Amino acid sequence: MEKLPMTPTGFAALEAELKLLKSVERPAVIQAIAEARELGDLKENAEYHSAREKQGFIEGRIKELEAVLSLADVIDPKKLSGAIKFGAKVTLVDEDTDEEKTWQIVGEHEAKIEAGLLNIKSPIARALIGKEEGDSVEVRTPGGIRSYEVLEIAFS
Repeated sequence: MEKLPMTPTGFAALEAELKLLKSVERPAVIQAIAEARELGDLKENAEYHSAREKQGFIEGRIKELEAVLSLADVIDPKKLSGAIKFGAKVTLVDEDTDEEKTWQIVGEHEAKIEAGLLNIKSPIARALIGKEEGDSVEVRTPGGIRSYEVLEIAFS
């Protein structure tokens, strides 16, 4: 099995979600199913079917999180330096619009582009790997080719 790179923060967040699902959500849905069963006929019991559907989602997510966490390769960016690699916080400037953006390159299970967490498998992250401060990078995006200059690389 292929290891999944992950930051300590991302690993902790997934562990916390798993703990919440197992200790809070799972018991709550089991209780909801028991209460819905007491209402009688299960064929036409919307509460029962809703609770069972939620239970299926919770159990699926628990299995997914356990699998991801078992394959996690936790990499601490604070111990890294040099060119852009996994865990790097990169500040770029769009060479066409002069707009600055800062992203951290993280594992696919912790990526949230709106929070500045960029999936290592994304086109821009793949284009950035190995680049140094001052380098120019061309990235093929769905909107066309974009050019960026690497302003700063930080590992924190």
